[in-house]
Amino acid sequence: MTKADIVNILAEKDGLPKADAQEIVETIFHTLTQTLVAGESVKVSGFGTFSVRKKAARIGRNPKTKEEVEITPRRVVTFKASDYLKEVIEKN
Repeated sequence: MTKADIVNILAEKDGLPKADAQEIVETIFHTLTQTLVAGESVKVSGFGTFSVRKKAARIGRNPKTKEEVEITPRRVVTFKASDYLKEVIEKN
């Protein structure tokens, strides 16, 4: 599913013009992005929690050449599904 699919579903379900639905979807994703950039978590009740985690520098290995390579520290986004979402997925 793409953002365009979400826009189409929102427009059809709620009878909104596609331009308005597009603006709503873009605003939601922009807000989520800015919240994660600020280092805060985003909890969507019944769906799950997005959070930012810091990963320390470490030594990795190129699997082909076996050469050791330093992996720089970075921030990554993680997602933890809610119990409800896990349950719904498991049943279907």
